[in-house]
Amino acid sequence: MSDKPTSGQKQLIETLRTRLGSGGIVTDPELIAPWLVDWRRRFRGHAAAMLQPDTVEQVQAIVREAGRLRVPLVPQGGNTSMVGGATPPVDGSALILSLRRLNKIRSLDPAAGLAVAEAGVVLADLHAAAAERGQRFPLTLGARGSATVGGLVSTNAGGMQVLRWGTMRGLVAGVEAVMADGALHNGLAALRKDNRGYNLDQLLIGAEGTLGIITAATLRIVPAVIARGVAWAGVSSPEAALLLLRRLQARTAAIESFEILPYETLAAALNYLPDSRPPLAGEHPWHLLIEAVESDPADEEPSSLLERLLGDALAEGEVTDATIATSEAQAEAFWRLRDSLSDAERASGPAVQHDIAVPVEAMPRFMTEAAREAEARFPGTRASGFGHLGDGNIHFHVRAPAGVDRERWQAEQGPVITRFVHDLVVAAGGTISAEHGIGQMKVAELERLSSPARMATLRAIKGALDPSGLLNPGKLVTLAPRSATP
Repeated sequence: MSDKPTSGQKQLIETLRTRLGSGGIVTDPELIAPWLVDWRRRFRGHAAAMLQPDTVEQVQAIVREAGRLRVPLVPQGGNTSMVGGATPPVDGSALILSLRRLNKIRSLDPAAGLAVAEAGVVLADLHAAAAERGQRFPLTLGARGSATVGGLVSTNAGGMQVLRWGTMRGLVAGVEAVMADGALHNGLAALRKDNRGYNLDQLLIGAEGTLGIITAATLRIVPAVIARGVAWAGVSSPEAALLLLRRLQARTAAIESFEILPYETLAAALNYLPDSRPPLAGEHPWHLLIEAVESDPADEEPSSLLERLLGDALAEGEVTDATIATSEAQAEAFWRLRDSLSDAERASGPAVQHDIAVPVEAMPRFMTEAAREAEARFPGTRASGFGHLGDGNIHFHVRAPAGVDRERWQAEQGPVITRFVHDLVVAAGGTISAEHGIGQMKVAELERLSSPARMATLRAIKGALDPSGLLNPGKLVTLAPRSATP
């Protein structure tokens, strides 16, 4: 492994230096260092340079010249990947292609319900721009202050509003991308009908930068929220939680978020956040964070709606306790607890974390039975899951026994635990990646647990669109070695 450029990289850098201008190429190791490590600090790579284009034409030039010189490129946005999807290889064979300077919101049209944002636009900035026009982009996640549009599209990100609005795949109306040969795919026109064969936009969404470099996207926006209601409720079990969700959905379309977490996970967040307090009195086995919104003045005020519906559920014994946030500050405090769960779990000790999904109806049973089976299989561990009940997404953590050496335990037991959990997920008809992608962390597991037909098709697509394997190498799917020429 080396941070020194290869001969091909040197040629590429020299060729692009004039084209990219001042600030377009970074070679200072100290400036590159923060971008060589993933968010969880599990993967560390090496790169001799970071290329920072600020126009689509510059991206095309980079990709075209990199292809000519056979230099791999790792596209990167906010570097918030949970699976090492934006981390360069350890051998220094690739350069980082940062899209952060492509940060313009090209248009925002409330009448059409569409915004065109470049790949480097930070999610929080998109939220702010939409709000100024009385609109919103209905996808929120904990990393909204650093996650970028290109990364969100490339990983088919989820977030808190998937229950109502779906993942990025449903929120993207068009994609602009530079393909492996430097050609530009312009699919930004938000066509309602288009039967020209394969949907290239949808192929690029969730491809993790392995098929093309997304430079912009047309995104669906909706009217801004007039008011929201945020509730915290206690229930006896995940089964009771799902019954409550179905009750609410049968009575209103205003529910946007429905998060579930066990008491022990809440306790970790309360211990992690200074000056935080439990939303409810008593130790309820399971907790729910529910948000309803109002976008039309004719709708019922969301806090009153939640108070009425949860009051009925309390009267019928479906909920053990509930409270409605009485101010925006209290609502934010509830959400701060939810947003801190991953950090709180990480601070509480070593754990093997899994981003998984099962069919929604199977989620309650899986959450309890998988935890019980994991604890039985790995004595001394504690297992639990939290997540988005409405879409089946579980963040399932297996925490280490007390007193173990963190790095050794994760190195020795982590892969074994992950294999065990993933087998349970597949047996339940689920997926080993719900919203974080495959990256480099799950490549081997994807191969192990996928059908031969699926893997052959993935490789065929990769081979057709990026035959040299230069786009984000080592992520999602790797090309089979080419046979030597006789």
